[in-house]
Amino acid sequence: MKNISSKTDVKVEFYDLDPMNIVWHGNYTKYLEAARCDFFRKLNYDYMEMYNDGIMYPIVKMDFKFIKSARLGDALTVECILKELEPAVILKYNVYSGNNKIMTASTMQIAVSVKTGETMYEAPERLRKGVENFVE
Repeated sequence: MKNISSKTDVKVEFYDLDPMNIVWHGNYTKYLEAARCDFFRKLNYDYMEMYNDGIMYPIVKMDFKFIKSARLGDALTVECILKELEPAVILKYNVYSGNNKIMTASTMQIAVSVKTGETMYEAPERLRKGVENFVE
């Protein structure tokens, strides 16, 4: 499989902070989601297109390692790297504030039929083509 990745920029907003004035740990999930959505858009196969093709890709596993806290106004870069496509989509993430890595994470998603709810063990053709033709 081709090793592909993309980068997405996000900004830390006031509503992302906890009482200690650092990003609340749960908000990193939305930064990863922004990067994941951007990654699939760059593959020309976003979540709505998957759904219209009868496929959902729910998250079944998430892993986080927090290294340093992000703060109000920080400009973060989330690098999203495809590690596996089948039988599950596994993505690795590196989150940077400037040149400093502040977090790593990974997610696993499983293809599920919209109609039956059954697990699908092969990636849809459009997703495989998107990976083959990926250009950052």
